[in-house]
Amino acid sequence: MSAAHGGSVRTLRVPGRHGYAAEFSPYLPGRLACAAAQHYGIAGCGTLLILDQDESGLRIFRSFDWNDGLFDVTWSENNEHVLVTCSGDGSLQLWDTAKPAGPLQVYKEHTQEVYSVDWSQTRGEHLVVSGSWDQTIKLWDPNVGKSLCTFRGHESVIYSTIWSPHMPGCFASASGDQTLRIWDVKAAGVRIVVPAHQAEVLSCDWCKYNENLLVTGAVDCSLRGWDLRNVRQPVFELLGHTYAIRRVKFSPFHSSVLASCSYDFTVRFWNFSKPDPLLEIVDHHTEFTCGLDLSLQSPTQVADCAWDETIKIYDPVCLTLPA
Repeated sequence: MSAAHGGSVRTLRVPGRHGYAAEFSPYLPGRLACAAAQHYGIAGCGTLLILDQDESGLRIFRSFDWNDGLFDVTWSENNEHVLVTCSGDGSLQLWDTAKPAGPLQVYKEHTQEVYSVDWSQTRGEHLVVSGSWDQTIKLWDPNVGKSLCTFRGHESVIYSTIWSPHMPGCFASASGDQTLRIWDVKAAGVRIVVPAHQAEVLSCDWCKYNENLLVTGAVDCSLRGWDLRNVRQPVFELLGHTYAIRRVKFSPFHSSVLASCSYDFTVRFWNFSKPDPLLEIVDHHTEFTCGLDLSLQSPTQVADCAWDETIKIYDPVCLTLPA
């Protein structure tokens, strides 16, 4: 057991599959989805893994294959069995864990890799947003076979598209054009353009406790916080990663805690309200760490996945200590 962790690390090795995204189920405690690809996503097929935890570690509940690499996954907000993934062939796939065959539906409109997919948390809405290397964002209702709307404006590939947990019909996107953009579905256009970094922006997330606060992670190794009421300069900057930041997630339980994972193989935990914001470094991967999520049910549990063919669930020390 690594001294870096408060509890045991549950690890599942998936030979020949390089992890791109990990997402805890919003319904079932301990259930995790992982999107993975063969050959680092450059060629080959993809796999969606549904994992459960038990006393002995992690076990595969269900596994689905797709004919191209899978780069992101999101759980339905209205059906505990349903997920959407996105892939290198420009398509989105709808899966049902209660049905071993799949996918139930394929949505093919993007013309290049789809790198991001997110299901809206707004009650009464069944909306999915996808971001692609074709420089467009598409809005979907999974019950409708074609996209509802296409958002244009980014001038490079789109790496991240995330719904606001506070404002219905509002989502953020991060792009290789170095900007963070805030979009409004009702206006069918961009509301705010933030020149967030002087480098490609690979990830963004919304604070769960402040509707105006987002964080971006970029190829310049920095994390920056943005208050949408004044985006001229960041409200915080977190430095320490030594290679590009691949994904960033705000804590569902602590208003000023967030986690980031990087091509430097590490996951780092931060509290941006503290003078010394770095809480902990977890370095249990031996390759690019791409997927990261914080449990909605357990205040201490974290999942990540990497190109070293492993998926891990663990409890970092900093989340088990009183804030």
